[in-house]
Amino acid sequence: MTAETMVKEGGAHDVRKFRNALGCFTTGVAVVTTREAGKDPIGITVNSFSSVSLDPPLVLWCLDKKSDTLDVFVKATHFTVNVLREEHTEVSSRLAMKGDHSLEGIEVLEGSSGIPALKEALAHFECEIDARHDAGDHVIMVGRVLKFDYVDGGRPLLYHRGGYNCLPPAG
Repeated sequence: MTAETMVKEGGAHDVRKFRNALGCFTTGVAVVTTREAGKDPIGITVNSFSSVSLDPPLVLWCLDKKSDTLDVFVKATHFTVNVLREEHTEVSSRLAMKGDHSLEGIEVLEGSSGIPALKEALAHFECEIDARHDAGDHVIMVGRVLKFDYVDGGRPLLYHRGGYNCLPPAG
């Protein structure tokens, strides 16, 4: 049996192994943006974005309660989810770091709710907060999609086992 095929087990309190097991699931990468009244817009990188319902159109994402953006998102009435392209590793890395969530230097479009959207994203989901749910060390943010758009071209930025990845070339 090789190290690659050895099964690793963990219990409920083995946080590192739990994170490693979760890392086996490949996710897309998104930036969620919002704006506090009278302040500059902010964004945070997430990989916990998911659809919830088609009717009504609902999406969710999760925010760590230790995030330095928690206060802003708890007060927000709207947010926009921006699905990142494979070229956006630098934007993703920057907005994932504690302390710098400014959108300065990133091209944005103004949404109808006043929340910016990243201009070059593969898709945008402009949402109104529908619900917030306490969930352990995170808050689940549920948004009612008011407006969305997407492009047919481009490839998504992926996250797997602690690092960025891309789809293999087509064909």
